Amino acid sequence: MEPFDKDILSLIDRELNRYLEGEGTIYKASRHLLLAGGKRIRPYLTVITYMLKGERIEEVLPAALAVELIHNYTLIHDDIMDNDDRRRGIPTVHVVYGKPMAILAGDLLYAKAFVAVSDIRDSKKAHEVLKVLSRSCVDVCVGQAMDMEFEERENITMEEYLEMISKKTGALIVTSVEIGAIIGECSPEEREALREYAKRIGLAFQIQDDILDLIGNRDKIGKPIGSDIREGKKTLIVIHALQHLPEDRKRRLLEILGKRDAREEEIEEAIEILKDSIEFAREMVKRYVTEAKEYLKIFDKNKRKKLEDIADFIMERVY
Repeated sequence: MEPFDKDILSLIDRELNRYLEGEGTIYKASRHLLLAGGKRIRPYLTVITYMLKGERIEEVLPAALAVELIHNYTLIHDDIMDNDDRRRGIPTVHVVYGKPMAILAGDLLYAKAFVAVSDIRDSKKAHEVLKVLSRSCVDVCVGQAMDMEFEERENITMEEYLEMISKKTGALIVTSVEIGAIIGECSPEEREALREYAKRIGLAFQIQDDILDLIGNRDKIGKPIGSDIREGKKTLIVIHALQHLPEDRKRRLLEILGKRDAREEEIEEAIEILKDSIEFAREMVKRYVTEAKEYLKIFDKNKRKKLEDIADFIMERVY
């Protein structure tokens, strides 16, 4: 069962559409992924974090939308770098509109995010949001660069991988929560607890993504199964396997890993080799989610429930 409040999601979608009203191909391209759906976890996290202390959702919406606009900008550029041709069950932006227009569409989303920040009515809060959001944009870029560099290296440590995903994926999730805390005027102690919660669900989110890439349902995740294997991604699952497999199975995995034209049977063989490491990853997700929820205990039981439900959803999600 999905934990999302549909009224909040409707508000987010309505306001997103308002920020992307415009004529011409660049606006069509920038709306392409947004109109295809998406979980809206990041703006939703911003809103429900704000609701721990705040009551007027309209106050936090511009900040929440800024995070979602940045997120979609990163997806467009990520798809270009990875040469992915599908996302959310539809052709990617660069497949439909070409790479130059896709790059511009991503840039437009990035610019619109800062238009949204400028719509935050409290200028002091807007300035603080700007600092947090800018920092996370830097982290996302550094994390993406690390991810690309890892494809060329055989030996990646678990610590390096966790640092990479804490930047590439985790940074915007932490920012989503932190921005909600800023607008909602949480205390320093509360903000620190929320940051720790967000760090852990950010790690759990990416590791669950890695799992779904191997054993998820193609129709639900909206892209081909095993794309990380073809791209040679050094996920937590692959790193664990390379550290623990017997030499012959490790050698076979490395033969398939990064093979762009790998046959379906080879992908299936690699997934079979990775079976124990997938279980290890599942346990990591459970651990991070359990730890994340512990940090919420300083808040009222009823008010923190939506944040707990999101943590559980991240662990149990199938898309």
